[in-house]
Amino acid sequence: MPFDHEQVLRSAAALLTRKSTATMDEVARAAGIGRATLHRHFAGRDALVGALESLGIQEFEAALDAAGLDEGSAEDGLRRLITAVQPSAGLLSFLVTENQLFEGDDVDEGWSRLDARVAAFFRRGQERGEFRIDLTPAWLTEALYGLIGSCAWSVQAGRVAAQDFPHMIVELLLGGARRSVEK
Repeated sequence: MPFDHEQVLRSAAALLTRKSTATMDEVARAAGIGRATLHRHFAGRDALVGALESLGIQEFEAALDAAGLDEGSAEDGLRRLITAVQPSAGLLSFLVTENQLFEGDDVDEGWSRLDARVAAFFRRGQERGEFRIDLTPAWLTEALYGLIGSCAWSVQAGRVAAQDFPHMIVELLLGGARRSVEK
């Protein structure tokens, strides 16, 4: 049976989003391969997480592209982004946590590029008068990531229904980010 790189990564992502401390043995079992096979393709946890990081960057970039953030209102763009990112939310939340714990100041240029795209989206929303200007685009970006991760974990734990994922994130973020109109 040929080694299916993507299937192994998806199995690892599914396991690690549920159990971030899973061992390489557990990852191999979840992927349906032997430990030796896993180690032949990923020399250790760092190599596996690096491959997952590449997958996460690719999927988040695809979600950003699919969302068409420059089209229509910022609120509509945010709704499209959350819907597009939902299938990858568990992986992204794992990677954000993993990076905060182990990466330090060495942020992958892919994440920097994605952060810049999301921050630019929030900045445009501020310039159009749709988002509050007293919250920095960088903070809104971090808040978005935090909400995606929290909601992904809540869905996984059964505390939130998967179909409520976009609504819960968008409404909470917009409730705090929306610029109120003076009356």
